[in-house]
Amino acid sequence: MTSSDPVQDLSRFTMPPGFRGRSASVVQVWWLVQATLFALSPQVCNGWRRWILRCFGAKVGREVVVRPSARITYPWRVSIGDYAWVGDDVVLYSLGPIRIGAHAVISQKSYLCAGTHRYDDPSFPIMGAAIDIGDEAWIAADVFIAPGITVGRGAVVGARSSVFSDLPERMVCHGHPARPIRPRPMAIAGGAPRSE
Repeated sequence: MTSSDPVQDLSRFTMPPGFRGRSASVVQVWWLVQATLFALSPQVCNGWRRWILRCFGAKVGREVVVRPSARITYPWRVSIGDYAWVGDDVVLYSLGPIRIGAHAVISQKSYLCAGTHRYDDPSFPIMGAAIDIGDEAWIAADVFIAPGITVGRGAVVGARSSVFSDLPERMVCHGHPARPIRPRPMAIAGGAPRSE
C-alpha cells in the first residue's frame, strides 16, 4: 500500500446479505412503528411497548419498563429479562445481539453499540458484536458500551463512563475507560447497604 492508496473507500461498501436479520421491508415497518405507535405512546403504557417489541421478535420478560423515547435498531436481536428498565433516550444499536439481564437498569441516554466497522479494510465492512448486561447490573446515565462487551451480574457503571473491556460482577466501575473501583455494597434487611 502506498500513501496514495485510500484508507477508506465507501464506494466499495456493501451490506452483507442477511446482515439485518430481517428483510428490508420488515426493517422499514419497524422503524415506522417505532417512530409512531411506540414513541408516541404514553409513558405509563409499558405493556403496550412490550407487546410491540415482542411482535417484532424481541424477547421481553415480565414487567419490563421501556420508555417511549428509547431507540432500538433491530428488536429481533434484543433480549430483556424480567423487571429490567430501559430509560429515556437509551439507544440499543442492535447490529449484534444485546442481552439485558433480569432486574438490570439501563439509565437515560446510555448507548449500547453492538456494531462496528473494520477500519483496516478500505471497503469499511460492517459487523455486529454481542453485548451482554448481567442480571441486576446498573448502567447509569449517558454510558457508552462498546461492541462485544460483557458487564457482570450486579455491576454498577458510573454516569458518563465509556466501557471498552468486560467488567466484573458486583463491582462499582467508572471512568474513560471504565475500570473496577470497589465492590458494590450488598443490602441487608430494611434496605441499608453493607460491604462484604
